[in-house]
Amino acid sequence: MVRCRVPVVAAVNGSAVGLGCSLVALSDIVYMAENACLADPHVQVGLVAADGGPLTWPLHTSLLLAKEYALTGARIPAEQAVAPGLANHVVADPLAEATACAKRIAGLPRQAAESTKRVLNMHLERAVLATLDYATTAEEQSFQTDDFRDTLARLIDREK
Repeated sequence: MVRCRVPVVAAVNGSAVGLGCSLVALSDIVYMAENACLADPHVQVGLVAADGGPLTWPLHTSLLLAKEYALTGARIPAEQAVAPGLANHVVADPLAEATACAKRIAGLPRQAAESTKRVLNMHLERAVLATLDYATTAEEQSFQTDDFRDTLARLIDREK
């Protein structure tokens, strides 16, 4: 998504957890419903958080907040996500607002919009590339830990 040429405008209408949170973190503009939230629960289930939020949050907000959200997996309500820069707007109808924004951007000169996005994302890309190999290797290793197996077993037992 970082290298996607066209701007990505996200509409979050509920809980964006895990992969949903990663998609929001990698979007260019984010509209959230008042009752929406973000969360990355990787660590809670015994996995290394190797994508999305933990890779990009330090560029969106403070490193301290990024650590808190990644380490605790806490749900981040919409208003709380906007305040430090994890989302852009809290609105009543995120899909309508995101669509209107995307239409405005689509009406702009294409090369200027795409290249401006690229310039801005170069910061993000450098940060992601600097950490991605370690993050993905560590996440892969975490699938083999007793902590992850125990958490998975508890979740399976709870479903029975």
